[in-house]
Amino acid sequence: MQTTPPDTLGIRHIALNCARLEEMERFYADILGYRVEWRPDRDNVYLTRDRDNLALHRAERGEGASPLDHFGIMLRVAEDVDAWAAYLKGK
Repeated sequence: MQTTPPDTLGIRHIALNCARLEEMERFYADILGYRVEWRPDRDNVYLTRDRDNLALHRAERGEGASPLDHFGIMLRVAEDVDAWAAYLKGK
């Protein structure tokens, strides 16, 4: 069994839960230069800039709620997904 997971190519995307989605979108677009890549509905927007992708999801912020929904990493080959899954399951 592999004791460490395969190397990654970095973080591919971050998904954030936002109580004030429109304000967050304006910040990332107007200040940081992201552009809207996809808006499937009024509660979700996907932004991109250079090689980065950011998803903003409308969600109420209750006590203990995390602003982080998830993040995705890039891997070199498809088989590395299984290696990562096995590594994480073992932890």
